[in-house]
Amino acid sequence: MSGVSLAVAPRSDPDETFTTSTADSKTQHHRQQEQTVVGGIMGSLRVIELQLVAFIMVFSASGLVPLFDLAFPVFTTIYLLLLSRLAFPGSTSTASKEIFQGNRVFRAYVIFGTTVGLFLPLAYVLGGFARGDEHAVQSATPHLFLLSCQILTENIISGLSLFSPPVRALVPMLYTVRRIFVILDWVQDVWLNKTLSPNAQIQDVAWFWFGRGLAVANLGYFSINMFVFLIPRFLPKAFDQYFRERNEIQRKIGEDKQFAGVRRDKKSD
Repeated sequence: MSGVSLAVAPRSDPDETFTTSTADSKTQHHRQQEQTVVGGIMGSLRVIELQLVAFIMVFSASGLVPLFDLAFPVFTTIYLLLLSRLAFPGSTSTASKEIFQGNRVFRAYVIFGTTVGLFLPLAYVLGGFARGDEHAVQSATPHLFLLSCQILTENIISGLSLFSPPVRALVPMLYTVRRIFVILDWVQDVWLNKTLSPNAQIQDVAWFWFGRGLAVANLGYFSINMFVFLIPRFLPKAFDQYFRERNEIQRKIGEDKQFAGVRRDKKSD
């Protein structure tokens, strides 16, 4: 969601493993164990996400998602394909590289965002169905639909060489921008357009404020994610990685041409 499929734990370099001292090797082994545990949690989280995405996609096709939001993933996909062909072509060297090397704090941040952005809104929508609260269902479903499309897109393109780091980084950027506006509509629906009955019971009051708090929490999280992480850190990192690798490829091509020219000169002599 915040680039969860594109920002994973840092991998250790095999060369560094053989050049470190014994103490460093133990530290490296300890870090690898921590990354394995956290990576297992994130792997399980992705499986759960994809299962929920399949459910949300089916359930969102019931007319609860506006036409513009239904068309948004289609236009976004076309735009990303055009960028990958015309502006930022990918290469096999970038297919499996991480854009952002997150630590345990970052992973906890991503898990928190998944809980606030996916699991709790899904529970809110299902609870709305059970309680007959159509207003709650209509308010939160567009956000869930767009988030499910983002998760699917991130998981699909994360390992494809067709998509370069800048194009992959634009996936959470584009979807987050659109979802912030959708969440603003959600906040307006539950704070301005929905009122609590004077004779409401305790569970109705709790449900009412749960919906309000959840909408505000999503707005706060994804606004912070957009303006504190994606724009100032994630996107520049992707462009830096892309241009460094492109310059390295061009340098090697130049060296190969120079070497081939030297060999031809020697043969002619």
